[in-house]
Amino acid sequence: MTEIDLPGHGRHRMSEPPRLPSATEPPTGRVVYAAAHVVADPLGDNAPGAPAAVDWDTTLAFRRHLWSLGLGVADAMDTAQRGMGLDWPTTRELITRSGAEARAAGGLLACGAGTDQLAPGTHTLPTVTAAYEEQLDVVEAAGARPILMASRALAAAARGPEDYLSVYGRIIGRAEQPVILHWLGEMFDPALAGYWGSTDLDAATATVLELIEEHADRIDGIKVSLLDADREVALRRALPAGVRLYTGDDFHYPELIRGDEHGHSDALLGVFDPIAPVAAAALHALDAGDLDRYEALFAPTLPLARHLFAAPTFHYKTGIVLLAWLAGHQDHFTMVGGAQSGRSVPHLVELFRLADAAGILPDPDLAADRMRRYLAVAAPLG
Repeated sequence: MTEIDLPGHGRHRMSEPPRLPSATEPPTGRVVYAAAHVVADPLGDNAPGAPAAVDWDTTLAFRRHLWSLGLGVADAMDTAQRGMGLDWPTTRELITRSGAEARAAGGLLACGAGTDQLAPGTHTLPTVTAAYEEQLDVVEAAGARPILMASRALAAAARGPEDYLSVYGRIIGRAEQPVILHWLGEMFDPALAGYWGSTDLDAATATVLELIEEHADRIDGIKVSLLDADREVALRRALPAGVRLYTGDDFHYPELIRGDEHGHSDALLGVFDPIAPVAAAALHALDAGDLDRYEALFAPTLPLARHLFAAPTFHYKTGIVLLAWLAGHQDHFTMVGGAQSGRSVPHLVELFRLADAAGILPDPDLAADRMRRYLAVAAPLG
């Protein structure tokens, strides 16, 4: 087997990737979206603060890869570097292009509608609402299900729960189809602290439930990324009938998706970007009632996920893109906004080891060669 010298770890022998069934149909027991990353143009001016330059062919090819496994795609989300390098004009093009690809592939697509076209600073609630409406129109024109993203501008403008209820109520009423709400914890974006009008999560949950109960027939579900499994289960059990809980918990997803006697979570996860083939196989095992196989497939991905999303959690995208490069989905390790510098060499070395153990590197020779090339630049050994 292939071996590689890793700083701090010595000689590492690559594992043989698992043989997985060719999953091509969506799972039947859960609605599942993989939040997808974007592939930068390595020759573009992808410096911090510059407009994003995207390799569209490779970006869209990765979405076709996810659809080919039977997974839905959640696009223009946090994983695609919304608010961390992907500007609104490029996001608008991404949504439009992904919509066309989804129609051609027959793939399930949901896209984020937010307010990030607004300049930094404080805005009025009508301005925030209008920004949401503009992006909602783009998502719906693309044929995608809207995900109403948590908004930095709304967090800055709102003075209490009533402002959230007012803005979201207007946007939900305007949407042409049921929407997915989006609760992103401050570990993913510190600017979202106190979302829903309170830093007390019990009070915030009460506001969310009030919103959902008032508009239950217009809400498909809510994506929750708080990394708190107990809180997610409690919210899931309190939801009105027919409203889904899409787990965004990249630390506890196997148990939340499996569920219990009271119900289960569906999924909208960034970690499903790098582990998509394993996730698809696990979900089909769950459909077949093979819980042992389900657990065996997901178990080695959990250490990877917990390291990938370790604090500062918002830099997890760096690891996502490294893994895409190592797995052969793109030819370089460059990101929009220069975000490839967001993680340290030791962090990425450990990520490589955990990815190998999780069986998500389909070509060990290619992965080892690319990791050697990265280390030759980032951590030359002499």
